[in-house]
Amino acid sequence: MSDTVSTARPAAEEARESRSTEQAAPARPVRQRDAFFDNAKYLAIVLVAVGHAWEPLRPDSRALTALYMIVYAFHMPAFIIISGYFSRTFDGSPGRLKRLVTGVVVPYVVFETAYTLFTRVTSEDPDRPISLLDPLYLTWFLAALFVWRLTTPIWRRVRWPLPLALVVAMLATLSPSVGNDLDLQRTLQFLPYFVFGLLLRPEHFRLVRRREARILAVPVAGCALGVAYWAVPRMNYAWFFHADSARGLAAPSWYGPVMTLAAFGCSVVLVACFLAWVPGRRTWFTVLGAGTLSGYLLHGFLAQAAKYWGWYEPAWVREPVGVVVVTAVAAAVMTALCTPTVRRFFRCVTEPGMEWAFRRAAG
Repeated sequence: MSDTVSTARPAAEEARESRSTEQAAPARPVRQRDAFFDNAKYLAIVLVAVGHAWEPLRPDSRALTALYMIVYAFHMPAFIIISGYFSRTFDGSPGRLKRLVTGVVVPYVVFETAYTLFTRVTSEDPDRPISLLDPLYLTWFLAALFVWRLTTPIWRRVRWPLPLALVVAMLATLSPSVGNDLDLQRTLQFLPYFVFGLLLRPEHFRLVRRREARILAVPVAGCALGVAYWAVPRMNYAWFFHADSARGLAAPSWYGPVMTLAAFGCSVVLVACFLAWVPGRRTWFTVLGAGTLSGYLLHGFLAQAAKYWGWYEPAWVREPVGVVVVTAVAAAVMTALCTPTVRRFFRCVTEPGMEWAFRRAAG
């Protein structure tokens, strides 16, 4: 995604251009990253890692399961909403199609292959085939982002994009026959969050960053945590994964559309609370927001290896102190994976230039 804002062109450059029209085309305006969105992406990706680290521990703790449910209710919706917000200008032009290929398709192919090979070693499925149509583990997000971005011009043109996207998501929950190709079930069910992001404007983010919003977010989050604790034995938290139909979750068909709307409402409110607490100034972790893609794609190997190597087997890990240690380690590992050094090292597969693969634009 591109989360940059333009700044004014330097006066010296304008003076040089005015002195000679024979010179080469002027340089593009200097662009500066928005600290707020980089902070939000870093904090959200840390919660992704923490959620994966909690997964083996949640059966032993109702409180941890409640926290797990809350985190899964908003961390991926937050990412998807931000992705939609920065996809507003996608118009299918050659330059944006090139970025879609280099920033989404290529990482998907590389990491889908890598995860399949890794799974053969660390699971009971040594013969799992490499299939670019059946996303494995974390790669579903790249497959979904590819579909969402390609359809952006449609959502920009229809009269009621969000209601239409919600209808699509509700119908997906009624369709157990939707196959695994590109994880279409999850792609369709998460679609409303992407479309919601497309509809947002800068003033909407300024609204949730007001002091009143930060204060209001405290009791709202507290109530959400209480409801989650109450719901643990009464509700299947897999509804927040958006990966299965109602029948796949052993629920009546009518649950699907109802839970789609309920989950969307809950998630949007929690995303607003999360964004209200994200600092807008530059912090020590602002620079890490640019490396969230590499952190997201790489941490899955460690999460899978931790289970394979039995890191969760010691009894103390399932005690409160163990949960704290696991949480801290997950956050630290994700922080390390988002550093500029790691980002530069893996840029050849996460952000490749690939100028050799594309024709030059005419003129």
